[in-house]
Amino acid sequence: MSGTRGGIGRIIAMGVALAVALLLLLAGEARAGKYTVAQCGWYVGADADWADTTGGAKFRPDSWCVPAPDADPFDGAHVKSFTRDGQATVSGTRFARWRWLAPAGTGITQVRGSWWHALHDGIEQRLGVDNPGGGFDVFAAAATTDTTPRDFTAGFATPMPAFEDRLLCARAEAKWCSLEAGSWSALRALTITLEDGAAPSAASSGELLAGGWRRGSQGFVVSGADTGSGLRFAESTLDGSRVALTELSCAKAMIGGEWRATAMRPCPLSAAVGQALSTTAFSDGPHSFSACVADFSGSSSCLPPRTVLIDNNPPAHPMQAALAGGDGWRRSDGFDLAWTDPDQGVASPIAAASWRLTGPGGYDSGVRSVAGVGIAKLADLTVPAPGAYLLRVWLRDEAGNEAPANAVEVPLRFDDVPPQVAFAAGGPESAVVPAEMQVEATVSDPLSGPGSGQILYRRADSDVWVELPTKLRAGEGSGPARLTAPVPELSPGTYLFRADASDAAGNAASSTLRADGTRMEIHVAAPPPAAKTRLFAGLFRAAGEAASSDGAVDSGGQTVTVAFGDGALLSGRLTAAGGDGLAGRELRIVARPSRGAPGGPEVSPVRTDRRGGFELHLPPGASRRLTVSFPGGDGLAAASRGGLVLRVRSGVSLQAAPDHLQTGEVLRLRGRVASGGAPFPRRGKLVAIQYREEATGRWRPVLVTRSGHDGAFHAHYRFRYVSGRTEIKLRATVLSEERWPFAPGSSRPLTVVVNGDR
Repeated sequence: MSGTRGGIGRIIAMGVALAVALLLLLAGEARAGKYTVAQCGWYVGADADWADTTGGAKFRPDSWCVPAPDADPFDGAHVKSFTRDGQATVSGTRFARWRWLAPAGTGITQVRGSWWHALHDGIEQRLGVDNPGGGFDVFAAAATTDTTPRDFTAGFATPMPAFEDRLLCARAEAKWCSLEAGSWSALRALTITLEDGAAPSAASSGELLAGGWRRGSQGFVVSGADTGSGLRFAESTLDGSRVALTELSCAKAMIGGEWRATAMRPCPLSAAVGQALSTTAFSDGPHSFSACVADFSGSSSCLPPRTVLIDNNPPAHPMQAALAGGDGWRRSDGFDLAWTDPDQGVASPIAAASWRLTGPGGYDSGVRSVAGVGIAKLADLTVPAPGAYLLRVWLRDEAGNEAPANAVEVPLRFDDVPPQVAFAAGGPESAVVPAEMQVEATVSDPLSGPGSGQILYRRADSDVWVELPTKLRAGEGSGPARLTAPVPELSPGTYLFRADASDAAGNAASSTLRADGTRMEIHVAAPPPAAKTRLFAGLFRAAGEAASSDGAVDSGGQTVTVAFGDGALLSGRLTAAGGDGLAGRELRIVARPSRGAPGGPEVSPVRTDRRGGFELHLPPGASRRLTVSFPGGDGLAAASRGGLVLRVRSGVSLQAAPDHLQTGEVLRLRGRVASGGAPFPRRGKLVAIQYREEATGRWRPVLVTRSGHDGAFHAHYRFRYVSGRTEIKLRATVLSEERWPFAPGSSRPLTVVVNGDR
């Protein structure tokens, strides 16, 4: 006994770890396997049946295999057959037996265990197997008493259907064995090895495998059937990784570091196992699913891979969402929204669009959906009433994923209500229209707001409306806007006014009434005749300026000439017809530069003093023409004074070298023309070099040259016929020329000495 117990060892609780290890051995191809059954020992009972060929008259059974948990697992354990006390004999070939039957689809390939016996008068203990042909093949037999348990082992090349322990009268059928001395046979610590020749079959079903796109937790069923040791495990994999493992309830015990069956068929022949897959642990897209089942012998069978489509992520927001016709206000209640679906990659395609519309007064349409593969538009949307609404649109894929947080927001603005237009109450109805009078109308629109407007007028006796230059000014906050337009100079008569306005949605309205309901009209009376006025004006040199060198008129008048860089004074007086000065009247002075000067006309307002006088200092610049005008008003007639000319001489400098030279030598001349910002002629500015004729006092030309575009000029002159010592005065004169905005002007004279003596 001690050797047997030492080899067997005690039960080790490693069930879960070894179950997982076993499943790792499952292969894709079905294969056969073996398993062992532990009997009568190790706290395990006996899965065997007992029979008596005498009908129960000569033998009796006895078994006790499971001692108390804290006792030795083999102490007293046995399965026994006894001859019955009180019986005299038993006929030859008669026996009792314990029989372990291999389940259908399996066969016994080895038996190990311990046996002992008390045998008398021809009684034997025989161990053997039922062979496939129906015979009993004995591999161990004893005919004498030996009460010490001894180990035995027997192997079989051909799997056998059953193992038996017989207590037998080993004599011919016509003979008998005495039962006066009782006999018995015993077994314990049996290890029966069986070969399971057929692999189980597997199947799978459930929502995960129902087709289409899957998300979240998905249930499925792995089922199987077996004909031998029965189903022990059901396993499922995704992309080759285990996602679920179920161990079925089997009769087994951990013995010697391995699981052994405790029944000849330890597991159920069929099972359907519900399992679940959390798809959120896997990426979106197609995945390969398979399921396997294994029996207790380790034989397994796996299903061919099936494609499972997984998608747990909602689509992104619609891209490039845009309303047909833009998102501004419109006066027709109809909106078409289009967008581009985001790229789903390997995930499920877009299958629907959800939308929600909210607006004024707490309006909420609730969530609505429109299905369609690859949907990318919502057509014919309407709102319940005029106002500004917000449309939120998000997408749903074929797996059912959607996220309102991924919505795109689009404003829907509907306004079919025209604005309200009215002229301001009050205003002149019968008067001379004052200068700068404005006519005003209010435009109210609480939805899209005022967009544009126009004020028009017509004589009461005419059908032609005339547009006025109109400005639309926004109101403060949500207040009404204002249309304003200047009233033109109107001849006597009655005039009607009309205000046209449109809001931002294009709704138009028109009114000819004031806010108080009266008609907007103005009666213009004939003005009294205006008093005559007189305007005197003249040009003068500015104080302290030198007189011109060419004898031009210096006194005030229509024309005055000044040197380059000098200013001038424009002064005069505005009087009534009787000669009294008109004080505090504003005059308008317009200075128009000569052709070729930079800039345009300059307007300068001046106001008369208490005697009606006025002055305007004219700054340096080019030649110009001036006009002074009084617009009239307050019963005074208009007056003007024109034809005033300010001539500005050209500016030029001259240098000569050498200032002493002999007859026949060359005099080098250079200088520069000032432009005051005016552009030089395309070919340069004409400059004449002149000398003073002493006999007549006149300046005579020596030569004519042109400047460059920077105003600089160079020339030279050779004195050929001068005799004796002569002083010659020279100057440079800028000549008149088209588009040159200055009068002719000369440089300061310089003197050179020419010596004709040799």
